[in-house]
Amino acid sequence: MLKSITIKNYALIEELSIQFSGGLVIITGETGAGKSIIIDALGLVIGERASTEVVRSGAEKAIVEGAFDTARNRKLHAFLRENDIEATDELLVRREISAKGTTRCLINDSAITLGLLKKTGELLVDLHGQHEHQSLLRTDTHIEMLDEFGALEHQVEEFHAVYRRLRESSVQLHELQQREAQLKEKLELFSFQIKEIDAVAPQPGEEDQIEAELKILENAEMLVSKANGLHGFLYESENSAHDLLSRAAKQLAELAQIDKQFDEAAAECKSAETIVNELAKFLQRYSGSVEFNPERLEELRQRIAKLIALKKKYGGTIEATLAHREKIGKEAELAEHFDANIRKLTAQVDAQRAACGKLAQQLSSKRQDVARKLDKEILRELAQLGIQNAQFSTQIRQHVLPSHSNADGECAPVGKQLLRLNPGGCDEVEFFISTNLGEEMKPLAKVASGGEVSRIMLALKSILAKSDRLPVLIFDEIDTGVSGRVAQAVGLSLKALSEFHQIIAITHLPQIAGLADAHFVVEKFEDKKPRGGGRATTSIRKLSTEERVHEVAKLMSGEEVTEAGLKNARELMGVK
Repeated sequence: MLKSITIKNYALIEELSIQFSGGLVIITGETGAGKSIIIDALGLVIGERASTEVVRSGAEKAIVEGAFDTARNRKLHAFLRENDIEATDELLVRREISAKGTTRCLINDSAITLGLLKKTGELLVDLHGQHEHQSLLRTDTHIEMLDEFGALEHQVEEFHAVYRRLRESSVQLHELQQREAQLKEKLELFSFQIKEIDAVAPQPGEEDQIEAELKILENAEMLVSKANGLHGFLYESENSAHDLLSRAAKQLAELAQIDKQFDEAAAECKSAETIVNELAKFLQRYSGSVEFNPERLEELRQRIAKLIALKKKYGGTIEATLAHREKIGKEAELAEHFDANIRKLTAQVDAQRAACGKLAQQLSSKRQDVARKLDKEILRELAQLGIQNAQFSTQIRQHVLPSHSNADGECAPVGKQLLRLNPGGCDEVEFFISTNLGEEMKPLAKVASGGEVSRIMLALKSILAKSDRLPVLIFDEIDTGVSGRVAQAVGLSLKALSEFHQIIAITHLPQIAGLADAHFVVEKFEDKKPRGGGRATTSIRKLSTEERVHEVAKLMSGEEVTEAGLKNARELMGVK
């Protein structure tokens, strides 16, 4: 439900705010007062096109903000969540148009694109009149209306679940088939690379070990020479470190016998002698262990050359080479088992396609029956709403494909034909109409005038009242070309429909205005100045019961309201 709308600096409107109620909301006013300006402003918050010309002269920007109660609009909440917008029970939709041509769209103070605003608006309001926002003129909505009328939503959901699985399986099969072709082309290369890597069989950390061993082998003579030299210096040569420390330890021991202060020094010297002794033994063992091995040296050099060659080809490191080997190993294994995987997935797709075809055929058959009933109901409603001699036909078509077509999950066998599928089955639905006797029926969007579209939609909405998803219906030209009994029928139809939807209607007819739950009047004032330069301003106000009687009387008898006119207005409205 539209709770309120605030408009600032829009055309003739300087600033106004309207609080709406539910039920049937009527807007009246003199021709040119600005009734349609208010509806046009509302169109901005549901995504209709805007021009800088709507910005009031002298203002920087025009602002329109609508507050909607969306507590029961589950489809809208789901759509908002899909687009990362907080779904609240009250939705604030704001549109700003600057005099420089820029525009801003906001939902709950979060900036959004105009496209997203338009899609949101389509789930909030259905606007009928000289506007593009008429769901009836969008053929993609016709199938939804037909399904709502026939209460086929459950069957549609059942089909769509199978259809979605078919699409997913078909995409998987298509991707697998593409990968099969690609992998089979690469299988020979993968096999070569696997053999090349496996022939070397690199191991993690191997390079560091080889480098360390190479360093020793390449410096073996120097290492032995240095170790032997150190061993002689420390232990074997005349005046070696071991001999000197041994003599020093002996003398310190003698001194310690005389003065205990030398005890610690004697112990440390003895320890140093032991350390030198151990170091000499290590050098002797090391010299004996180092062997100059030209064959081993060459073997390691060849090994490191192979590892370097692999690294250059497969990622720059041994780890990258091993990761590549693991990856192509899996790809090669997958390529070898592709035939079995494709056969399994193909059988799954065929089964899902057959299930889709069966459900689509059942759904299409039910739609044919529902369409005949809908056509009769629409014609009866149209006759009551003043469109006599009309013809109305819900046409259901299917797109037949060549028998050899595959179409990646977009087709299924239905009966003896292969039909293109869509999320709602195999049907394309469009309403056709002729509003004049003897004329051929044509698509609804191409033949109906604004007033007729409004009454046709009123007829549809009256039939679909309980199941329809849009909470707000706005009728701008519904009384075009009607009067008398037909006007009364239109009013009663709107009144009945307002039990299920909030109805906002602009009208000139007392038969419609008299049935209002809330009545607003639009007025234009001119701020005249002595030397010119005055400005016109449009305003709107809600009428009290007595004011409503007076306004309905004006609609019945003109500007001069008589007691008789007031009496007739009260009788029409059912008030005392």
